[in-house]
Amino acid sequence: MAVLELYTQYNRVWIPDTEHVWKSAEILRDFHSGDNVLDLLLEDGTECRFPVDPSKPQLPPLRNPDILVGENDLTALSYLHEPAVLHNLKVRFVESRIIYTYCGIILVAVNPYKQLPVYGDAIIHAYSGQNMGDMDPHIFAVAEEAYKQMARNHKNQSIIVSGESGAGKTVSARYAMRYFAVVSKSGSQTRVEDKVLASNPITEAIGNAKTTRNDNSSRFGKYTEISFDRRYRIIGANMRTYLLEKSRVVFQADNERNYHIFYQMCSSANLPEFKNLRLSTADKFRYTCMGGDTTIEGVDDKKDMEETRRTFSLLGLKEAFQLDVFRVLAAILHLGNVEIRSSGDDRSSPSDPHLAVFCELLGVSAEGLVRWLCHRRIILVAETVVKPVPRERAVNARDALAKQIYAHLFDCIINRINAALQVPGKQHAFIGVLDIYGFETFDINSFEQFCINYANEKLQQQFNLHVFKLEQEEYMKEDIPWTLIDFYDNQPVIDLIEAKMGILDLLDEECLFPQGTDQSWLQKLYNYLDANPLFEKPRLSNEAFVIQHFADKVEYQCRGFLEKNRDALYEELVDLMRGSEFPFLANFFQEEERNTATSKSVKVRPARPSVKPANKQLRTSVGDKFRSSLSLLMETLNATTPHYVRCIKPNDEKLPFEYDSRRVVQQLRACGVLETIRISAQSYPSRWTYIEFYSRYSILMSHLEADLNDKKQTCKNVLQRLIQDSNQYKFGRTKIFFRAGQVAYLEKLRLDRLRGACVTIQKHVRGWSQRRKYLALRQAAIILQQYIRGKRTIRKTVSAAMLKQGWAAVVIQRHWRGYRLRQVYHVVRLASITIQAFTRGWMARKRYKKMLKEHKALVLQKYARAWLARRRFQTMRRLVLNVQLSYRVQQLRKKVEEQNKENRGLMERLTSLASSHSQTVDRLQGLEAQLEKSSNQKASLEAREKKAKEDASQVSIEVNAQIIKMQNQHCTDIFLVKATFSQPGQFIQIVNELFLGRIAENNIDIQRQDHENEVETLKEEIKRLKEERVSLQGKIEEGEQLNADLQEQVIQLTKHVKVIPELRRDLNNLQNQKNNMDRKMKQQSEQAKSTVFLLCYESELTPDDSERICEAEDLLVVFESLQKATRVLENHQREQKERYDTQVEGLTLKVDHLQNENSKLQNLFQEKSNVNENIRQEVSRLSSENSIIPELKLQVSELQRQKQELEGLVEEQNRELAEITNTLHRRITEESAQRRHFEEKAEELEEAKRELDGRVEELEEENEHLKRQQLMENEVKMKLRHETSRLTAENMDFEEMLDQKNRLIKKLQNQIKSLEMSQKGTKQASPSAIPKEYLGMLEYKREDEPRLIQNIILDLKPKGVVVNMIPGLPAYILFMCVRHADYLNDEMKLKSLMNAVIGGIKKVIMVSYHKDFELLSFWLSNTYQLLNCLKQYSGEEEFLKQSTPRQIKNCLKNFDLSEHRQILSDLAIHIYHQFITTTEKALTPAIVPGMLEHESLQGISSMKPTGFRKRSSSVYEDSETYTISSILQQLSVFHSTMNHHGMDQGLVRQAIKQLFFLIGATTLNNIMLRKDMCSCRKGMQIRCNISYLEEWLKEKELQSSNAIDTLRPLSQAAWLLQVNKSTDDDAKDIAEKCTELNPVQIVKILNSYTPIDDFEKRVTSSFVRKVQGLLQDHEGSTQLMLDTDYRFQVMFPFCSSSQALELLQVPNSLHLDFLNRI
Repeated sequence: MAVLELYTQYNRVWIPDTEHVWKSAEILRDFHSGDNVLDLLLEDGTECRFPVDPSKPQLPPLRNPDILVGENDLTALSYLHEPAVLHNLKVRFVESRIIYTYCGIILVAVNPYKQLPVYGDAIIHAYSGQNMGDMDPHIFAVAEEAYKQMARNHKNQSIIVSGESGAGKTVSARYAMRYFAVVSKSGSQTRVEDKVLASNPITEAIGNAKTTRNDNSSRFGKYTEISFDRRYRIIGANMRTYLLEKSRVVFQADNERNYHIFYQMCSSANLPEFKNLRLSTADKFRYTCMGGDTTIEGVDDKKDMEETRRTFSLLGLKEAFQLDVFRVLAAILHLGNVEIRSSGDDRSSPSDPHLAVFCELLGVSAEGLVRWLCHRRIILVAETVVKPVPRERAVNARDALAKQIYAHLFDCIINRINAALQVPGKQHAFIGVLDIYGFETFDINSFEQFCINYANEKLQQQFNLHVFKLEQEEYMKEDIPWTLIDFYDNQPVIDLIEAKMGILDLLDEECLFPQGTDQSWLQKLYNYLDANPLFEKPRLSNEAFVIQHFADKVEYQCRGFLEKNRDALYEELVDLMRGSEFPFLANFFQEEERNTATSKSVKVRPARPSVKPANKQLRTSVGDKFRSSLSLLMETLNATTPHYVRCIKPNDEKLPFEYDSRRVVQQLRACGVLETIRISAQSYPSRWTYIEFYSRYSILMSHLEADLNDKKQTCKNVLQRLIQDSNQYKFGRTKIFFRAGQVAYLEKLRLDRLRGACVTIQKHVRGWSQRRKYLALRQAAIILQQYIRGKRTIRKTVSAAMLKQGWAAVVIQRHWRGYRLRQVYHVVRLASITIQAFTRGWMARKRYKKMLKEHKALVLQKYARAWLARRRFQTMRRLVLNVQLSYRVQQLRKKVEEQNKENRGLMERLTSLASSHSQTVDRLQGLEAQLEKSSNQKASLEAREKKAKEDASQVSIEVNAQIIKMQNQHCTDIFLVKATFSQPGQFIQIVNELFLGRIAENNIDIQRQDHENEVETLKEEIKRLKEERVSLQGKIEEGEQLNADLQEQVIQLTKHVKVIPELRRDLNNLQNQKNNMDRKMKQQSEQAKSTVFLLCYESELTPDDSERICEAEDLLVVFESLQKATRVLENHQREQKERYDTQVEGLTLKVDHLQNENSKLQNLFQEKSNVNENIRQEVSRLSSENSIIPELKLQVSELQRQKQELEGLVEEQNRELAEITNTLHRRITEESAQRRHFEEKAEELEEAKRELDGRVEELEEENEHLKRQQLMENEVKMKLRHETSRLTAENMDFEEMLDQKNRLIKKLQNQIKSLEMSQKGTKQASPSAIPKEYLGMLEYKREDEPRLIQNIILDLKPKGVVVNMIPGLPAYILFMCVRHADYLNDEMKLKSLMNAVIGGIKKVIMVSYHKDFELLSFWLSNTYQLLNCLKQYSGEEEFLKQSTPRQIKNCLKNFDLSEHRQILSDLAIHIYHQFITTTEKALTPAIVPGMLEHESLQGISSMKPTGFRKRSSSVYEDSETYTISSILQQLSVFHSTMNHHGMDQGLVRQAIKQLFFLIGATTLNNIMLRKDMCSCRKGMQIRCNISYLEEWLKEKELQSSNAIDTLRPLSQAAWLLQVNKSTDDDAKDIAEKCTELNPVQIVKILNSYTPIDDFEKRVTSSFVRKVQGLLQDHEGSTQLMLDTDYRFQVMFPFCSSSQALELLQVPNSLHLDFLNRI
C-alpha cells in the first residue's frame, strides 16, 4: 500500500515545533495526490494548515497507533522516525517511570536523577539466565546477554557505555560490573569480584569531579577487562584509561570542583596520619577553590575518604603506599599555593611558605625548584644560556609540573590496581566495559572536546558496521533477498582528523617548531584543508575552525591546542624531580620505554593503518598518544562482540523525571540511536512471526482462511489479499518482514473491522431494545383500548328493564344452582359414607391380620431365642466347667508337686541333721575312750617320770598356769568360735583332740605342728560352714520364689474378687429388672382394665346413636385385642423371668465357684505360712542345740595363738548370720504387710460393692420416674409398642453384655493356657513345643555393619525393590538394629551404628544433590520415620500416648538417644531444604511460561509486535513449551512421589506450600519486570491459572496447607490489572484491597500497565499520584521483588507409628541375610 493512502481522516501526524521539537496533530480531511495543503487539528483544539509541495510532497511523519506507544523496543514501532522515538521515550520515562528502552541492539538509559529500587540482588537473579527480549529493558539484561554469549560462543564481549557528562555512564558501567560479580562468583579465597567492585570508588575519587552538568563526572575514559576462566568465573581484571583531563588539576570553571580526592583529604586534615601534610580546608588552597563552592549537596567528603581508604586496603594496597599517595596529593595542593611575583621585566621569583612545604614533602631542593621555575636553559651552538622567564610562563611551568605529577600519580594508582586485580590462572575469555565520554559540543570547544569527538567518530563507525552486519545476518537467516542499504559512513571525517596532512598530523608538525603558535597552525589548516567539504572556516572568527561530525557541526577554538598537545615540562624540572629523595616521586620521572602494542595478546588488523610519527627520536605528543591508544581500543572492540548502552541526560537542571525534548533529541542524534532507526527503516523494520501475525490479525481472516490447519500458509493468503503490493512485505522462514507503515495499515484495517463489529453489535442491541419498548407500548395500548371499548359498550346497552331482567335471571340461576348442588352433595355424601364404611372395615381387617402375624412372629421369636439362649448357656456352662476343672486339676497338681518337693527337702535335711548328730555322738564316745586310755597312760608316765622330779613338775606348773591364764583371757572369743559351728559333736571332738595332744606333748615344736594342723582343720570347717550358708541362701531364694507364686495367686484372687461384685451387681440388676417388669405389667393391665371400663361406661351413657354404637363395637374389638396383647406380654414376661432366673442361677454358680477358689487359695496361703513357720522353728531348734556346748570352753586354752586370725573370720560369719536373720525378719514383715494390704483391698471392694448397690437403687428410682413419665402418654398402642421395643433392646444389650463376659472369660482362659505353656516350657527342655515369638529386633555382627549401611542406604534405589515394600521399611530395619544394640547394652556398637547411619544418609543426599528428586523424597521420608521411631520408643511419656502396650514394652531400656535425635533432626531439615531446592529447580522453568505466557483462556489474548531484541534472542533453538498443565502435572508428580514414599501429610503440606510460594513469587517478579505482561487480559489469564491451582489443591485435599494464601499477592496483582483505574473511587478500592502488595509494587504495576487494544485506556500519571498519596500511610516492605529464596520454617510433627516391629520381615531382595530376627 502506498504511503500517501495512509494520510486519511482521523489519522495523526507529527509536525515540527520550536519548543517541543515535534507536536501531534490529527488529519481533518483525507489527503489526495496534488493537494497543496494538509488540514490538521492540533491537540489544543486549533486547526492548522500544513503546506505541501504538490510536485514533491514532503508530508509530515505519521504517528504510530496508541497500541504501539510505550513499547520496550523502538524497532517495534510501525513508523520509525525521530518524533516516534522521542515520543516513545517520553511516554516510558514520564508516564511509566521506566528509564530503560531498547533501540535495536542499543540500550537507551535515561538518567532519572533519583534512586530507583531496580538494582537489588533479587533483580539480578531475576535477569540471570533469561533471554534478553523476555524481560523489560535493563542494564542487567545487556550484561546477561554478554555473559551468555561469552559462555555459548566462547568469544570475548564488550559493553560500550557512552553519553555526555551527567547522563549516568559511570553508574551504568558500575552496575554492569556488579552484575558480573554477582552471577559469576570466583569461588576462591581472593574474592576477585569484590576487588573489581572496590576499584570503582578509587577511580572515581582520583578521576571524577563535579561539573556544571554532573556532580560525579568522569574526566577520563576507562576500559575495564574482566577476565573469566573456563568455568566462566571471574579470575581477574585489567583497566585501561584514556585522556585524563589534567587541566582540571590547575583550573576549574565556575560551580565546578577539582578531583574528589583533594576535597576528601582536606575534610580529613585533622587525622593524626595527616598532621605532617599540613593540610587545611579546601577553600584555603588555590587548586580547590577556583570554582567557588567546595561542597556538593548530599555528599560527605569525610565519609567518602573513609570508603576510599577502605577500598585501598581491600585491594591489598598497604598503608605505606596510601600515605605516599596522600603525600604527593598534598604537595600538589601546596604547589598550587606557591605565589610567583614579577620582579622586573620578564623576570619572576616565587616567595611563599608553601614552597618549603612542597619541597619537604617531595624531598627536592627548594633552591633548584625556585631556580628552574623562574628560569629556562637555552642551549646554543657554542654556549648554554640561562634566561629568566616572565611571570606568566613561570605560572604555566608551575601548573605544568602539578599536572605532570598528578598524571603520573594517576597512572601509578591504576597500575597498582591492575596488579592487585591479577590472580594466578589462565584467562579463557573476558568482557570489557568501556565507560567513555560521548559526543560533546559546548560554547567554547577546545583540544579535549576535539579528542573526545574524534574517539566518538571511531566508535560510531564501528557501531554502524556492526548494525549493518547484524541486519545482513538477520536477512540471510530468513532467506530474504539482501539489498545494499545506504547508511552514513563517517570515514571521511576520520580521514580529515587522522590521515596524512590531517588535523592531528599538522598539529604535531607545528608542535615541532619552537616558535610555533596556535595561529600559525590554524593558518596551515586553512591552507591545506579548505577544499575538504567537512572542514569549514567560521565567517566571524579567525581563531576557530568547524568540523562536520556525524552528529552535528562543532566549532573549535584553536587557542591552547599546541600547548595541550605538547604537554611540555622543562627538562630541568624533570631532572629535579628525578633526583628527589622521595623514591615514590622519583620513580615517576624515570625514563622507560612503554610499548603498549606488545602488552596485549589480541592481534587484529585495524580498519585503517595508524599514522606513524615522522621522527622516532622526537617526543610523542598527546594527540599521537591518544591516537595510538584509540587504535588499540578499536582493535580490541573489533575482536569482541559489542553491546551498546547509550545514556541520555533528560534535562540540565538534574530534576527527577523531567523530560526536555530538545536536549534529548540532541543526544539521540549524537549517540547514534537515530542512525540505527534510519538503517532499520530503510529495509523491513517491522518483523512478525507467523504465530504472532495469526494471533493478532485473525480478525481480518475469513472463515475459510481461519479453518486451514497450516497457519503459515493462512498468513500468506491473508497478507496477499490485504496488501496488493508484494514489495511491501517479504516472507521469511519464521517471520514476515514489513516495510515501514505496513503494520500501521494492518492496524488500521483491524481497527476498522473492530469498529464495524462494534457498530453492528450496537445496531442489533439498540434494535432489540427498541423492539422491546415498542412491544410493551403496543400491549399497553391494546389493553387500554379494550377497557375503553368495553366501557363504551356497557354505556350503550345498559337500561332499567335490562337491569330487572338481569337481576331476575340471577335469582333464578341462584336457586337452580343451589338445588343442583344440594342434590350432588347428598349423592356424594352417601357415597362417601359407604366408602368410609368399607374402607374402615378393610383397614380393621388389615390391622387385625397384621397384629396376628406379629403375634405369631413373636411366638416364633420367643421359642427361637429361648432355644438359642439355652444352647448358648449350655455351651458356656460346659466350657466354664471344663475350664474350671482343668484349671483346678492343674493347680492341684502344681501344689502337690510343690508340697512333695518341700517335704522331700525337709526330710533330706532332717536326715542329714540326724546323721551328723549320730556321727558327733560317736566321735564323742571315741574321744571319751581315748581320754580314759590317755589317763591310764598318764598314770604310768607319772610313775616313770617321778625320776625327773623338779624339772617336769615345774614345767607342768608353768604350762597349767599359762593355760588358765589363756582360758580367762579368751573365754569370749571361744564362745564366738563356738557359735560358728553348726554341729556340736565335731566341736567337742576337736577340743578333746587338742586338749589330749596338749597334755601328751610338752614340746614346743610338737605344739607348733599340732597348731598348724588345727588351723587347717578350722579352715576346712569354715569352708564347710560357707557351703552350708550357700545352701541356706538357696533355700531362702526358694522361699522367695514360693512367696512370689503366692503373690501371683493373690493377684489372681484379687481379680476374681473384683469380678464377684460385678456378678452380684448384674444379679441384682436382673432381679430389679424382673421386679420392674412385674410392676410394669401389673400397672399396664390395671390401666387397660380401667380404660375398658371407662369406654364401656361411655357407651352406656349414649346408646341411641348408631355411629357411637359402631364405635363401642370397635372398642370391644380393641378390648379383645388388648386382652390378647396382655396375654402375649404375660407369656413374654414369664419367658423373660425364666431366662433371667437361669442367668441368675448361672451367675450364682460362678460366684460360688469363685468363692471356693478364693477359699482354696487362702488355704494354700495358710499352708505356705505354716511351712515357713516350720522352717523358722527348725532354725531355732538348731540354734538351741548349739547352745549346749559352753562347758567345753575350758578345754580350748591352747588356741591362744589363733586369736588374731579367728577374730576376722568370726566377725565375717557374724555379719553374714546377722544379714540372714534380718532378711528373714524382713520377709516376715513384708508378708504381714501384704496380708494387711489384701485385707484393705477386700474392705475397699466391700465399700465399692456398697456404693454400687446404692447406685443401683438410684438407677431404680430413676427408672421408676421414667416409667411414670411414659405412663402419661395418650395412646395405648404406642405405649405397648415402645415398651416392647425397649424390652427387646434391653434384652439385646444383656445378650451383648453376656457375650462380652464370654469373650472376657475366653481371653482369661487363653492367658491361663499361655501361662501354663510357658511354665511347662521352663520345666521341659524340648524346644519344639515352644512357638517362635519375635521381639522386633534384628541381630547383626559388628563386622557386618558396613554391609548393612551399604545395602540398606547407599545401594538402595527408590525405583527398585523398595516400590513393593511398605513405606519406611529401611527406617524400621535400622531402628530394629538399634534396639538390639540397646538390648545388649553395647554402647560402642550403638554409637557406631548411629554414626554410620547418619554418615550414610549424608553421603547419599550429597551425591543426589540437584539430581534425584525421588531419592531425596525417599530419604526425607525414612529419616523422618527413623526420627519418629527414636521418639516413640524412647520411653518418654509425651511420645507414649498413642502407643500400644507391646510398643511400650519394646521401648529402649539402656541408652538415651536424645543427642542423636537432635543430629537426625538437623539432618532431616537439611534434606528437606535440598528436597525443596531440587523441586524448585525442576518447577522453575515452567512457572513463567505456564502462568504468564501460555493462553489458558483461548481467544482473549492479542499479541503485539515485538522488537529487535525479541526477534534476535540469544537462544536460537526452540525451547520446550510449558503450560499451566505442565505445572499441575509437575506438582502431581511431586505429590504422588511423596505419598508413595509414605511421607507424613504435615510434611507434604509444608512442601506444597513452599512450592506455591515459589510459583506466586516468581510470577509476580516477572510481572514487575515485564511491561508486556501488565494488561487486563493477562490479569484474566493469571486469575484463571490461580483457579486451576486452587482446584488442584482441592483435588489433592491440601486446602489445610494454606498454600493458596501464598498466591494472594499474585491474585491481587491480577485483580489490579483488571480493575478500572480512572476515578477516585477506583483509587480507594486499590488502596483498600491490595493489602498484600507494597506501595512500590502497586505503583510499578500501574506505571507498567499497557493497553492491548485502542479501546483500552492508559493509566494517567495523575491517577498514579493519587494512589501514591493514599498509600503513604501503608507500612510494609519497600522492595520491588519478592524473595524467591525465602523458606518457611519447617516443622517435623511427631506421628506415632502403628507398625508392629515383631511382624516385619526383611525381603530377600535387600541382601540382608546376615540379619537375624530375635
